[in-house]
Amino acid sequence: MVDQSSGSTPVDKEDNWGYDLYPERRGEAAQAKWWQVALFGAGQVKTEKTVCERNVYNCFENSPLVKLMYSALKASGCEIDLRRHIACEVCDVKVSGGYDPRLNQIVICQNIARSKGMVQAILTHEMIHMFDACRHELNFKDVNHLACTEIRAANLTHCSFISAMSQGDASFFRIQKQHAECVKNKALASVLAVRPDVTKEEALAVIDKVFLKCYNDLEPIGRRVRRNSADMFRAYNERGNYGYE
Repeated sequence: MVDQSSGSTPVDKEDNWGYDLYPERRGEAAQAKWWQVALFGAGQVKTEKTVCERNVYNCFENSPLVKLMYSALKASGCEIDLRRHIACEVCDVKVSGGYDPRLNQIVICQNIARSKGMVQAILTHEMIHMFDACRHELNFKDVNHLACTEIRAANLTHCSFISAMSQGDASFFRIQKQHAECVKNKALASVLAVRPDVTKEEALAVIDKVFLKCYNDLEPIGRRVRRNSADMFRAYNERGNYGYE
């Protein structure tokens, strides 16, 4: 894992990648809350990091989706080194993870993502962004590119039909339409989180503009994964269709 507690580059207003949500990206050392010190001692932050790193390692060893994304990135010439490309850090409570295009790193928020399942979801989501940056040379300053990769990540990893229904974004009667609405809502929230200079109306217009093309692009997973199904195992077993080992 990479420690980003020092040496981070300040981010100017026009190049804001949401660093305000990731204090350690700004060079601020993570500090335990007073109640954490009282209950667990001063080592709570280090304990969270250790648990997070173990969960990350477990996902790379056992998660079909994470292993598939690893294979896809490796086949695209962007193999992941856990020590270089994954960082467990303390984040703002508004986020659970993120992708830093400047450093080509995935951030797992150790103070939020405490379970293996949550770490798996974050890793897969952010690895979609990493894949797009590697394979398609994304320009994250271009809101069209940003909207597209957020649509793809939400479509492939966040808005399973079951999770969409549990969040009120889908129904059995209009499942396909509502699934698309779930994807749009998730993409909108993600774009606004990292681009405070973009208004909600502007973000919605861009999402609508690129939606159909990006929504139908299922590479490298190849299918929309349904929660509590065998889809992730099917996707991993079918990885050879895309030329991934």
